[in-house]
Amino acid sequence: MSFPTFAAVQVGDSLPDVQLPPVDRTTLALFAGASGDHNPIHIDLDFARRSGMPDVFAQGMLGMAWLGRVLTGWAPQGRLRRYSVRFQGITHLGHAMRCTGRVAEKLEHHGEACVRVELSSVNQHGQVRIVGDALVALL
Repeated sequence: MSFPTFAAVQVGDSLPDVQLPPVDRTTLALFAGASGDHNPIHIDLDFARRSGMPDVFAQGMLGMAWLGRVLTGWAPQGRLRRYSVRFQGITHLGHAMRCTGRVAEKLEHHGEACVRVELSSVNQHGQVRIVGDALVALL
């Protein structure tokens, strides 16, 4: 597999999108088991309703993992130097998320040639749910 190089990457370049199928209860249950996040608001309809929500909704870390796939589909995981996100809305059942990334800056960080990547997760209605920022070292 071919990965980007610092010389070839330009500010404004887009990373390949990750388009996901609509969120369903099975996905939430499987992520709960895999991650150990068994908060009932994500898997128990009765609990979610008692908490004032209309239904269960996706774990924040699941959304963060989806954005991480944008990064690791573009460059090796070992090149990731920093990754952070801000949650801006709830990802509800039925949301089909599109995760994107864009090279925002080329810089040197601790002696390595790096790029700063801006990330976002948007549902099929155009509503931003998560935004993020990552630093990736490139050769």
